[in-house]
Amino acid sequence: MLIKIGYEIIFDNPNPVNMLLALYVHPEHADVLRRPERLTVDPEVPIQNYIDAYGNRIGRVLAPPGKLCIYYDNIAEVSGRPDMKIDGARLHPVEELPSDCMEYMVASRYCEVDRMAQIAWDLFGWTPFSWQRVQAVMDWVHANVAFGYEHARSTKTAYDVYIERRGVCRDFQHLAITFLRCLNIPARYATGYLGDIGVPISPSPMDFSAWMEVYLGGYWYTVDARHNIPRIGRVLQARGRDAIDVALTTSFGPAPLQKFTVVTKEMG
Repeated sequence: MLIKIGYEIIFDNPNPVNMLLALYVHPEHADVLRRPERLTVDPEVPIQNYIDAYGNRIGRVLAPPGKLCIYYDNIAEVSGRPDMKIDGARLHPVEELPSDCMEYMVASRYCEVDRMAQIAWDLFGWTPFSWQRVQAVMDWVHANVAFGYEHARSTKTAYDVYIERRGVCRDFQHLAITFLRCLNIPARYATGYLGDIGVPISPSPMDFSAWMEVYLGGYWYTVDARHNIPRIGRVLQARGRDAIDVALTTSFGPAPLQKFTVVTKEMG
């Protein structure tokens, strides 16, 4: 299956500003791309790339004052199969977990594990010590949180989502990730392209999407508390502890956003 991916992002900077750009396909998945990656920046400024602590490819730019347009266009060739189901996957006792899972077991900026531990155990402590515990968390978040772009807020944490019961895709994931970590199950945040492939077309404008990964049976499974069904055509850009680690753009000074469009559609 071929998927056209890309975006156009325009800022209008009042002053020169340094920016970080998490706008590449994740290096582990770059082999799905039909051509080498290149960010087109207008006006043309140098981009310094590096790999961060979570394996994400990040670009650094010093943007001049005025309009800065960032454009990207590519084709991804993916399997066309839906996400692998977690059914039957083994839940690990903490002592069996690899050391590199441990940072995905503790609190982070948007995931207040310490604050929500008792809530999680009250809700899910009765579930079997198996993949069914993970599914119970996904089912609960999917059923109890309402989606809406008008509910977005950059400061919203998992606890806020639990109290307000509404949010955007990243809020669904933050709440589910927090519950799982409270239950001693490693969970991490992911973001990337997810078009309306194999599902009814959404009337909302296309956007980047958040999902999550959970460690079961020695493998990181892709799961999604917002949609709660296996989906087709994900193209991973970045992963981390929560959304703070995978912000699409980070500016060290004012950088008002003027335009943001994303393309994710099946070709053919």
